[in-house]
Amino acid sequence: MSVSDNIQVCNVTTPAQIFHLLRRQVLRPYRKPLIVMSPKNLLRHPVAVSPRAELVQGRFRHVIPDEAGLDPRQVERVVLCSGKLYYDLAATREEHKLRNVAIVRIEQLYPLRRDEILETLSVYPEGVPVIWVQEEARNMGAWYYMSRNIPPLILSSFRWSGITRPVSASPATGSASRHKLEQMHLIEEALGLGAGRHGELVARP
Repeated sequence: MSVSDNIQVCNVTTPAQIFHLLRRQVLRPYRKPLIVMSPKNLLRHPVAVSPRAELVQGRFRHVIPDEAGLDPRQVERVVLCSGKLYYDLAATREEHKLRNVAIVRIEQLYPLRRDEILETLSVYPEGVPVIWVQEEARNMGAWYYMSRNIPPLILSSFRWSGITRPVSASPATGSASRHKLEQMHLIEEALGLGAGRHGELVARP
Protein backbone atom coordinates (compact mmCIF):
# COMPACT_ATOMS: atom_id res chain seq x y z
CA MET A 1 0.00 0.00 0.00
CA SER A 2 3.01 2.27 0.32
CA VAL A 3 3.87 2.30 -3.36
CA SER A 4 3.78 5.56 -5.36
CA ASP A 5 3.69 7.73 -2.22
CA ASN A 6 0.18 6.56 -1.38
CA ILE A 7 0.70 6.83 2.39
CA GLN A 8 3.26 8.03 4.92
CA VAL A 9 4.63 5.74 7.64
CA CYS A 10 6.50 7.24 10.61
CA ASN A 11 7.83 5.98 13.92
CA VAL A 12 8.93 9.07 15.82
CA THR A 13 10.86 9.37 19.08
CA THR A 14 10.33 12.86 20.55
CA PRO A 15 7.43 15.20 21.38
CA ALA A 16 8.82 17.79 18.95
CA GLN A 17 8.81 15.22 16.18
CA ILE A 18 5.18 14.27 16.68
CA PHE A 19 4.24 17.97 16.90
CA HIS A 20 5.95 18.89 13.64
CA LEU A 21 4.69 15.72 11.96
CA LEU A 22 1.06 16.55 12.74
CA ARG A 23 1.62 20.22 11.89
CA ARG A 24 3.09 19.21 8.53
CA GLN A 25 0.09 16.97 7.90
CA VAL A 26 -2.31 19.89 8.34
CA LEU A 27 -0.33 22.55 6.47
CA ARG A 28 0.64 20.55 3.39
CA PRO A 29 -1.26 21.56 0.26
CA TYR A 30 -2.04 17.88 -0.45
CA ARG A 31 -3.50 15.06 1.62
CA LYS A 32 -1.96 11.63 2.14
CA PRO A 33 -2.85 9.15 4.92
CA LEU A 34 -0.37 9.25 7.81
CA ILE A 35 0.44 6.10 9.79
CA VAL A 36 2.23 6.79 13.11
CA MET A 37 3.51 3.68 14.90
CA SER A 38 4.94 5.26 18.06
CA PRO A 39 3.92 3.31 21.20
CA LYS A 40 2.14 4.87 24.16
CA ASN A 41 4.99 4.17 26.60
CA LEU A 42 7.01 7.04 25.12
CA LEU A 43 4.41 9.38 26.62
CA ARG A 44 5.83 8.50 30.04
CA HIS A 45 9.47 7.93 29.13
CA PRO A 46 11.66 10.28 31.21
CA VAL A 47 14.15 10.84 28.37
CA ALA A 48 11.63 11.29 25.55
CA VAL A 49 11.42 15.06 25.95
CA SER A 50 12.01 18.09 23.74
CA PRO A 51 13.17 21.61 24.61
CA ARG A 52 10.72 24.39 23.87
CA ALA A 53 13.01 25.74 21.14
CA GLU A 54 12.55 22.55 19.10
CA LEU A 55 8.79 23.04 19.17
CA VAL A 56 8.92 26.73 18.28
CA GLN A 57 11.78 26.82 15.78
CA GLY A 58 12.31 23.23 14.71
CA ARG A 59 10.93 21.11 11.89
CA PHE A 60 10.15 17.48 11.28
CA ARG A 61 13.33 15.46 10.75
CA HIS A 62 13.06 12.35 8.58
CA VAL A 63 16.39 11.10 9.90
CA ILE A 64 17.97 12.05 13.23
CA PRO A 65 21.78 11.68 13.23
CA ASP A 66 23.62 10.51 16.32
CA GLU A 67 23.47 13.22 19.02
CA ALA A 68 26.04 11.86 21.48
CA GLY A 69 28.87 14.10 20.29
CA LEU A 70 30.98 11.21 19.00
CA ASP A 71 34.07 11.69 16.88
CA PRO A 72 32.95 10.18 13.55
CA ARG A 73 36.53 9.04 12.87
CA GLN A 74 36.38 6.80 15.93
CA VAL A 75 33.05 5.16 15.06
CA GLU A 76 33.36 1.44 14.35
CA ARG A 77 29.69 0.64 13.72
CA VAL A 78 26.55 2.59 12.87
CA VAL A 79 23.24 1.32 14.20
CA LEU A 80 20.08 2.29 12.33
CA CYS A 81 16.82 1.95 14.24
CA SER A 82 13.34 3.38 14.50
CA GLY A 83 11.08 4.22 17.41
CA LYS A 84 11.41 3.45 21.11
CA LEU A 85 14.24 0.96 20.68
CA TYR A 86 16.51 3.98 20.32
CA TYR A 87 16.20 4.80 24.03
CA ASP A 88 17.19 1.30 25.12
CA LEU A 89 20.18 1.36 22.78
CA ALA A 90 21.25 4.83 23.91
CA ALA A 91 20.91 3.98 27.62
CA THR A 92 23.01 0.83 27.26
CA ARG A 93 25.62 2.69 25.23
CA GLU A 94 25.85 5.31 27.96
CA GLU A 95 26.01 2.66 30.68
CA HIS A 96 29.01 1.02 29.01
CA LYS A 97 30.53 4.38 27.97
CA LEU A 98 30.83 3.31 24.35
CA ARG A 99 32.24 6.00 22.08
CA ASN A 100 32.62 3.89 18.95
CA VAL A 101 28.95 3.13 18.17
CA ALA A 102 26.72 5.70 16.47
CA ILE A 103 22.92 5.39 16.67
CA VAL A 104 20.89 6.91 13.83
CA ARG A 105 17.10 7.15 14.00
CA ILE A 106 14.96 6.64 10.90
CA GLU A 107 11.86 8.64 11.84
CA GLN A 108 10.06 8.33 8.51
CA LEU A 109 10.06 4.83 7.08
CA TYR A 110 8.03 5.67 4.01
CA PRO A 111 8.68 7.54 1.83
CA LEU A 112 12.28 6.79 2.80
CA ARG A 113 14.59 9.81 2.52
CA ARG A 114 17.55 8.05 0.95
CA ASP A 115 19.44 11.29 0.36
CA GLU A 116 19.28 12.20 4.05
CA ILE A 117 20.41 8.72 5.08
CA LEU A 118 23.40 8.96 2.74
CA GLU A 119 24.25 12.43 4.03
CA THR A 120 24.09 11.19 7.63
CA LEU A 121 26.33 8.21 6.91
CA SER A 122 28.83 10.20 4.86
CA VAL A 123 30.70 11.43 7.95
CA TYR A 124 31.72 7.91 9.01
CA PRO A 125 34.79 6.00 7.77
CA GLU A 126 34.37 3.90 4.67
CA GLY A 127 33.83 0.22 5.38
CA VAL A 128 32.17 0.73 8.77
CA PRO A 129 29.31 -1.76 9.37
CA VAL A 130 25.83 -0.27 9.08
CA ILE A 131 23.37 -2.42 11.04
CA TRP A 132 19.58 -2.26 11.02
CA VAL A 133 18.26 -3.19 14.47
CA GLN A 134 14.62 -3.86 15.32
CA GLU A 135 12.72 -5.39 18.22
CA GLU A 136 10.42 -7.36 15.95
CA ALA A 137 11.05 -10.84 14.63
CA ARG A 138 12.92 -11.10 11.36
CA ASN A 139 9.73 -11.81 9.40
CA MET A 140 8.04 -8.72 10.88
CA GLY A 141 8.93 -5.06 11.25
CA ALA A 142 10.92 -3.13 8.65
CA TRP A 143 13.84 -5.51 8.09
CA TYR A 144 12.93 -6.73 4.59
CA TYR A 145 11.86 -3.25 3.52
CA MET A 146 15.12 -1.68 4.69
CA SER A 147 17.12 -4.49 3.10
CA ARG A 148 15.56 -3.69 -0.26
CA ASN A 149 16.26 0.01 -0.04
CA ILE A 150 19.48 0.63 1.88
CA PRO A 151 22.07 -1.81 0.43
CA PRO A 152 21.92 -0.37 -3.12
CA LEU A 153 22.80 3.01 -1.62
CA ILE A 154 25.69 2.03 0.62
CA LEU A 155 27.25 -1.27 -0.40
CA SER A 156 30.07 0.48 -2.24
CA SER A 157 31.01 2.27 1.00
CA PHE A 158 29.62 0.37 4.00
CA ARG A 159 28.88 -3.19 5.11
CA TRP A 160 25.16 -3.91 5.61
CA SER A 161 23.59 -6.34 8.09
CA GLY A 162 20.66 -6.63 10.47
CA ILE A 163 19.96 -7.74 14.01
CA THR A 164 16.43 -8.86 14.89
CA ARG A 165 14.62 -11.48 16.89
CA PRO A 166 14.46 -14.85 15.10
CA VAL A 167 11.51 -15.56 12.81
CA SER A 168 8.32 -16.18 14.71
CA ALA A 169 4.62 -16.84 14.16
CA SER A 170 3.79 -14.67 17.18
CA PRO A 171 4.50 -10.95 17.66
CA ALA A 172 5.38 -11.50 21.34
CA THR A 173 6.75 -14.22 23.59
CA GLY A 174 3.86 -14.09 26.07
CA SER A 175 6.38 -13.95 28.91
CA ALA A 176 7.60 -10.64 30.35
CA SER A 177 10.83 -12.18 31.68
CA ARG A 178 11.56 -13.85 28.34
CA HIS A 179 10.88 -10.59 26.53
CA LYS A 180 13.32 -8.69 28.77
CA LEU A 181 15.99 -11.33 28.25
CA GLU A 182 15.57 -11.23 24.49
CA GLN A 183 15.61 -7.42 24.53
CA MET A 184 18.83 -7.32 26.56
CA HIS A 185 20.56 -9.77 24.24
CA LEU A 186 19.32 -7.90 21.16
CA ILE A 187 20.75 -4.63 22.44
CA GLU A 188 24.04 -6.21 23.47
CA GLU A 189 24.42 -7.74 20.02
CA ALA A 190 23.59 -4.44 18.32
CA LEU A 191 26.20 -2.52 20.32
CA GLY A 192 28.86 -5.19 19.96
CA LEU A 193 28.70 -6.24 23.61
CA GLY A 194 27.37 -9.75 23.14
CA ALA A 195 28.60 -10.90 19.75
CA GLY A 196 28.59 -14.68 19.54
CA ARG A 197 27.05 -15.28 22.97
CA HIS A 198 23.33 -15.13 22.30
CA GLY A 199 22.84 -16.48 18.80
CA GLU A 200 19.73 -18.40 19.83
CA LEU A 201 17.92 -15.19 20.80
CA VAL A 202 18.84 -12.89 17.92
CA ALA A 203 19.08 -13.31 14.17
CA ARG A 204 21.66 -11.94 11.78
CA PRO A 205 21.89 -12.21 7.97
